[in-house]
Amino acid sequence: MNNVLRHHLFWPVAALVALLVANTVARPSFLSITIRDGHLFGAPVDILRATAPLLLVALGMTLVIATRGIDLSVGAVVAVSGAVALSHIASSPNPESPVTVLTAIAMALALCLVLGVWNGFLVSVLGIQPIIATLILMTAGRGVAMLITGGMITTINSAPFKVLGSGFWLGLPVAAVIAFGVFAVVAFVVRRTALGMLLEATGINPAASRLSGVRSKTLTWTVYTASGLFAGLAGLLISADTMAADANNAGVFIELDAILAVVIGGTALSGGKFNLSGTLVGALVIATLERTVTVLGISPLVTPLFMALVVIVVTLLQSPRMRERLTAATRRQAVTPPEPQPAARPDSTEVKAR
Repeated sequence: MNNVLRHHLFWPVAALVALLVANTVARPSFLSITIRDGHLFGAPVDILRATAPLLLVALGMTLVIATRGIDLSVGAVVAVSGAVALSHIASSPNPESPVTVLTAIAMALALCLVLGVWNGFLVSVLGIQPIIATLILMTAGRGVAMLITGGMITTINSAPFKVLGSGFWLGLPVAAVIAFGVFAVVAFVVRRTALGMLLEATGINPAASRLSGVRSKTLTWTVYTASGLFAGLAGLLISADTMAADANNAGVFIELDAILAVVIGGTALSGGKFNLSGTLVGALVIATLERTVTVLGISPLVTPLFMALVVIVVTLLQSPRMRERLTAATRRQAVTPPEPQPAARPDSTEVKAR
């Protein structure tokens, strides 16, 4: 039991299960999945689709945090990505052309890659603090998106592009397939090669890792570039879901949700060891929590308070001190001997007989 409580995934998974149980009690058909036209439909499928953009952003955030950094610009990068893609498709004479859509996607991802390289340059080469370096793009990025869209909400009607947000592949949402596929590739590369160990070494002690031959600056540059690329891909999924590019509202606060997903998953903001599996569970917890608010009929006025309370409980249970106390309490219960039972008194008839 102690080993179970110590596991970094225990409390995030417990929180996810509790949310699913609460939704099922409020709506017994919550976990039911139906098949229509060869596609899967139901609340669990909707949760997977809603998790996809957040998972991509949180994936890049995990790698950045592993190097003792932070990326506050991912929300602005999401807005820039959608603005570039939809502006190109809207200005094209044939928005339904797959070539036009692929070109728009390539342009958006290329620009987001450049933005990630810019963040990495500021942090690894110029030595600017990550929170300041990414705050620059966080502030200027939405201005760039506004310039691209001309200050207007750009809308399009393109079936090939809409597939990214609401299409299906083998019965599953395309957005979920893309996000979980990227997650699987990154997890395989990080955990099956020395890259994960090098990232952890850079986050634990950058100076010592550099002296031991680890290219800390190159690794730092790489993770910020990857974070920008993943945020750009998330922006494409979000804009394809709404078929609109809103520079002011697209990806608002997604950087905070991504950081929260990383923390819920057990990765410390101080850098070093990181948990990609925990990030996945954390993203699922946040997406399920947003769905729970609707299912339970909680008023929009108190929705932020409800979500904050749930997050506070999960993060407190994740804290090292709380884990130690729970482990110590479990040990005491295991080693405490049972209290001796008092000897039975002889009844009056036995006393008289003696």
